[in-house]
Amino acid sequence: MNPRPKFRSPPPFAASPSSPTKTASPKMPRKSYLRPTLILGCLFFFYALYTFLFYAPPSPTARVNLDKEFATSSSTDTNANSNANANAQVKIYMYDLPRRFTYGVVESYAAARGGHALGKDGLFKYPGHQHSAEWHLFSDLNRPAHQRIDAAVIRVMDPEEADLFYVPFFSSLSLVANPIRPATTVNGSLPTPAYSDDETQESLMEWLEEQVYWKRNNGWDHVFICQDPNALYKVIDRVKNGVLLVSDFGRLARNQASLVKDVILPYSHRINTYKGDIGVENRKTLMFFMGNRYRKEGGKIRDLLFQVLENEEDVIIKHGAQSRESRREASRGMHTSRFCLHPAGDTPSACRLFDAIVSLCIPVVVSDHIELPFEDVIDYSKIAVFVDSNTAVTPGNLVKLLRGVSAEKIVEFQKELEKVRRYFEYEDPNGNGDGDGGAVKQIWRQVSMKVGLIRVMINREKRMVARQRERGLDDCACICSNYSGLSVVGL
Repeated sequence: MNPRPKFRSPPPFAASPSSPTKTASPKMPRKSYLRPTLILGCLFFFYALYTFLFYAPPSPTARVNLDKEFATSSSTDTNANSNANANAQVKIYMYDLPRRFTYGVVESYAAARGGHALGKDGLFKYPGHQHSAEWHLFSDLNRPAHQRIDAAVIRVMDPEEADLFYVPFFSSLSLVANPIRPATTVNGSLPTPAYSDDETQESLMEWLEEQVYWKRNNGWDHVFICQDPNALYKVIDRVKNGVLLVSDFGRLARNQASLVKDVILPYSHRINTYKGDIGVENRKTLMFFMGNRYRKEGGKIRDLLFQVLENEEDVIIKHGAQSRESRREASRGMHTSRFCLHPAGDTPSACRLFDAIVSLCIPVVVSDHIELPFEDVIDYSKIAVFVDSNTAVTPGNLVKLLRGVSAEKIVEFQKELEKVRRYFEYEDPNGNGDGDGGAVKQIWRQVSMKVGLIRVMINREKRMVARQRERGLDDCACICSNYSGLSVVGL
């Protein structure tokens, strides 16, 4: 027998079995909106009455006062931001060195070449050469503060306020200030030189090592310029803790300098800046080079390049020493060529690279260990062609590569060169007031970025125990590595 099925209870208001043809629907009471409407109407009426009887608009005087209050607040915010920017500037103290290390070097250089006394210090004209950054930085810190627009460092006259200490010794000029002297005197002995760079370097360190601020942090917060590869060579191990301003690392050991703690500077260009139009119509020569064919060490690549290039069509490659006439000829050549060769010299870099940049002549860099200035803001792959040495000295490789570059691509290179060439101008430190400015401003910006690392090294040195010091772990070796070793071809 089947179990009795279970039935669900019918839903409310469902039809009963007795009346299957008619469904009953419940009727809900209709809600009245009369009372809420009356309440809202009354509230609105009383609000309108109050506004009409009692509210008065603000007077013009009140509006003016409000505007003044807003303006004062805005001005305060602006001043606060201005003060914050001033406080954000790195404070640098420039040592007032004895005169022999600054203007005295200029006088000695002039005297060694038969020149005369140069007059008042402020009227000195620094000799023009490729390592003149030391003069431009010195002059910049001597300018009034209001002329140093948006500078990353601000000069302070109280050393207690300083984050960094600048040592303005003209080290590169000192190196070349020694006069040419005869081999022997009448009695057969060598004459005493009128000027000695070695003695000047030693005297500088004797003076500096007596300064309390040098002793305080073992020189970590000091900045030295040694742009010539041999500048400060005699005392480099005594200043290597500091920030070194160099053009390359060609003569510096790995435990003396590095990209991490030091700053790469551009050479001063010796070729006049190109003022003509962008394009290839007036640049008939494919590639130009003029300079010493025979160099030492890494510069031996030059002789090999001469051998593979001197008979190539549309390539001008000449041997020539520094002279006024050579510079004029080089200027004409760079201004009328599409590419300018930049091989390594005795060291990886030279002023010729920067001559090419201001000439809008696309640099062809054949220097495997070169380091370049301001690479955090300049993408050199957009303004130069990099070719490794082995590729460059293989006959036919280099000219084939360059001849394959279209006119459109050359114009792209030129436009990028025009954008960045202000970074390599020393004469105008503010870069005509546009943006990042010229070379001097860029150098100080790079220097200011080293402050964090300097504080790390100072604090690290303070907590070191004597045994670590004896093992030499308190020098810069832990942060030094001065060669990238990159060899690339870029187009």
